Amino acid sequence: MKQKRGAWTRSMNARMWFDAFTVLVAIVFYSVAWPTLHLTHAVPVPVQPFIAALAAFPILLIRINPALGWAISAGSALVIALAIPHQPNNEIPIQVVHILCLFALLFGVALRAAVPVMAVAWAATSLLLATTMADGGGDLAGSAWGWPIALAAVVLLALMMRWLVQSREQLLRKEEENELERARRTILEEKARIARDLHDVVAHHMSLVVVQAQTAPYRVEGVTPAARAEFESIGATAREALNEIRGMLGVLRSDGQLPEHAPQPKATDVLGLFEGARRAGVHIDWTIDGPLDAVSETTGLALYRIVQESLSNASRHAPGAPVQVVISCGVDVHSSVVNAPGAVPAKQGDNGGHGIAGMRARALAVGGEVTAGARSDGGFEVRARLPLGPAADLSPDPAIALGSMIADR
Repeated sequence: MKQKRGAWTRSMNARMWFDAFTVLVAIVFYSVAWPTLHLTHAVPVPVQPFIAALAAFPILLIRINPALGWAISAGSALVIALAIPHQPNNEIPIQVVHILCLFALLFGVALRAAVPVMAVAWAATSLLLATTMADGGGDLAGSAWGWPIALAAVVLLALMMRWLVQSREQLLRKEEENELERARRTILEEKARIARDLHDVVAHHMSLVVVQAQTAPYRVEGVTPAARAEFESIGATAREALNEIRGMLGVLRSDGQLPEHAPQPKATDVLGLFEGARRAGVHIDWTIDGPLDAVSETTGLALYRIVQESLSNASRHAPGAPVQVVISCGVDVHSSVVNAPGAVPAKQGDNGGHGIAGMRARALAVGGEVTAGARSDGGFEVRARLPLGPAADLSPDPAIALGSMIADR
């Protein structure tokens, strides 16, 4: 950013210096054209300042609009050559200052304007000077061929400078693209490092949890059926967490591409969340009204994550409390996760405090909203309203009613 700002500052300074130089040249041209005009042309004294201005001041447009400046200068030169008689001892119908201004503006047109405009300006200037300035002599400067050749040299010089500047700009753009590519590679390397560290730390320990949970019934004597079921639930939950970690690692390692081996959860996958909470010992019942398969993938992912976070918060902050989940699909998707006060004191800990904020962010990303707050009975409630999404297509079939399913303690 500092380099771009410095380049912009240098560019502005160059433009200011060029504009100042142009103004100085215009003043010099005018100071020469006005006092010498009566020596070359028969012009009334009150009109002389205006004729001199037409000869000198169009050069002020050389940076802003060289084509317009050239048109004014060439048109005024033609009028002066045809309409204003020159002095008997002067054989040049156009002032030298005016000719220099024409050359400079043609140079600016060749630098800035399109090629067709440049060709028209060169041809018109050549015709103007060749017809008004040539005396039919043998020297190159006074012949009809001399002016087109001289003007062609000016145009070729301007084109060379133009191509040089364009090649310089292309080189700078290429350097900027290379810099962006290096920055992108740096980000990818950092993402790969994060993925590697995450795999080494989190996935390793989660794998140990899965192994310990699966082997505990065989390593520990006197395991009751309830304890065995609890170990199986722990193992299933840990495997699910491992799958999500693999999906996140796939995103980190794939340069923004979705991992091919881990599809994103859909709205219908919330049933798996309920079953998982049931296996984990949560006293939960749920009701789903409406076709979950009519919810779009984007909204379904947001719904899944919001319900998942709500159940996680209920288990963390109100352990042992019954949880009621209601999901309805109509014009919008409405979800409600309500938990009663905890049956046992919740464990104190810091989870970062981003659960509700994350749910609101997910809902906002799909055009919905989330409200969360305590209830008068001491419980907690999370409500979400999400649009069905552009891919949704509700059918007139009767709503799917799964009923209320109360899990065993």
